[in-house]
Amino acid sequence: MRITIVSSLASCCIRGLHVLALLLLVAVQAQAQDPRLPTQKPGLEQAPLQTRQLAADRLPTDTARVFSLQDLADLVFANHPVVKQAALLSADAQAQVRQARGGFDPKLGSGFDRKLFGGTDYYNNWANELKVPIWPGGIDLKASYDRMVGTYVNPQYRTPLDGLAGVGLSVPLGQGLLIDARRSTLRQAQVLVEAAEADRVKQINEVWLQAAKDYWNWYYSAQQALLIQEGVQLADTRFRGTSRRALLGDQAPIDSVEAQITVQDRQVQAEQLQVELQNARLILSNHLWNRDAQPVELPRYAVPQMPPLTKVDSVQFKQLMELAADRHPTLVKLDAKIRQLGIEERYRREMLKPKLNVTGTLLSRGDFYRPEVPAYYEFGRDNYKLGVDFALPLFLRQERGKLQQTRLKVLDATLEQQQSRRTIANQVSGVYNTLKAYERQLQVQAQTITNQRTLLAAELQKFELGESTIFLINARETKLIDLRLKQESMRASYEKALAELYYYAGTRTLGAE
Repeated sequence: MRITIVSSLASCCIRGLHVLALLLLVAVQAQAQDPRLPTQKPGLEQAPLQTRQLAADRLPTDTARVFSLQDLADLVFANHPVVKQAALLSADAQAQVRQARGGFDPKLGSGFDRKLFGGTDYYNNWANELKVPIWPGGIDLKASYDRMVGTYVNPQYRTPLDGLAGVGLSVPLGQGLLIDARRSTLRQAQVLVEAAEADRVKQINEVWLQAAKDYWNWYYSAQQALLIQEGVQLADTRFRGTSRRALLGDQAPIDSVEAQITVQDRQVQAEQLQVELQNARLILSNHLWNRDAQPVELPRYAVPQMPPLTKVDSVQFKQLMELAADRHPTLVKLDAKIRQLGIEERYRREMLKPKLNVTGTLLSRGDFYRPEVPAYYEFGRDNYKLGVDFALPLFLRQERGKLQQTRLKVLDATLEQQQSRRTIANQVSGVYNTLKAYERQLQVQAQTITNQRTLLAAELQKFELGESTIFLINARETKLIDLRLKQESMRASYEKALAELYYYAGTRTLGAE
């Protein structure tokens, strides 16, 4: 019995030594992890309660610092080099129309040749002609004055000493009567003005789409930096309060290490997000130019506007679908191309006809304006020149090949237009579906954030009652920050999807030209 009691006492002593050694080991390890752990100090006042949460959405108080989306649009449409470059497309098309009209410009020609040799006047030839093209029928109005005299002038060209005047017409009765190269070129150039205008609108829409996306990327980067910086402040306040409580002995010293790790982790995120914000600001600055065509930088103090989150209802969606089907730049350009090829096809069919040109000229002596000129030398039916030209290739292989090639181009453009029309309609519908999904997600996300705030508030109250830990509080708060970041990401994505919706509909805003 005595031996049993002694053995029990020895066992208890050994267990006590083991527990004491374990406590000493834990203390040594804690000091080895962080020798700066706070120790209890008497006489300190009670630490304040740490119940502040992440702030809700806050509108910019200084509106002068807000760089809105409309401000960006004003600068882009007024000064962006690509927008100015797009305007050159229409100007170039107008220049081509003017060039095509040159085929109907009146032409004045004159030529003089004289040969005098050995005292003999071989010939003295002076020919003048004014040709005025007339639009209907490919007719040319001609007025001429020729003076061809001399010893060795061909009799068929010889004129009176006062010269020979003529007024006549050149009329194509076969090829070129309905349409000729001049009219075909002018009509095609006029149609291509619409294609150039469609190209101009498309380029400007592309510029604006990229500018809008860069703007909302800048907004998201700014919101990320703001939320994480606020998270750093909250974590730092909690760290200071936890450290003070540890000094008072109200909290375990290791909790201050947990709080400090959260501060440091968020500081690293804040530094990284500041770099991303600077880069986003630089990317947006690519679209900023002044009146003197000099690039400008977005000021560091500038802040983005809050997303308006404008909803698109079914009526507006129907209007966008109709707009895309009627006035989308791609479809307008293809329609103009088809009409231009239609003119070319008509001209190629005309070229299958034989050439049959009739020329008639009324003649008079060069001094027809003098009253003493005999009547039989004046303009009349007895004084004229008449000519007929006829030509017809026997196989017409060249013209038939060109006509077939033009018809294939028309078919190719028609098929491309059909596919483009379907693709555009599906793109508009797809982006509209994305917008509606974002609307539903934003509603759910707002409710989730509200619930998470309630959960964090309850966790803070439990912590003050000693029923929670710093780890749980930081976890709840980090989750809240993540939810807010996701909300801002969805807001930015919604605005970018809205810009894409208008772009795929062929416009920049509903009702914009």
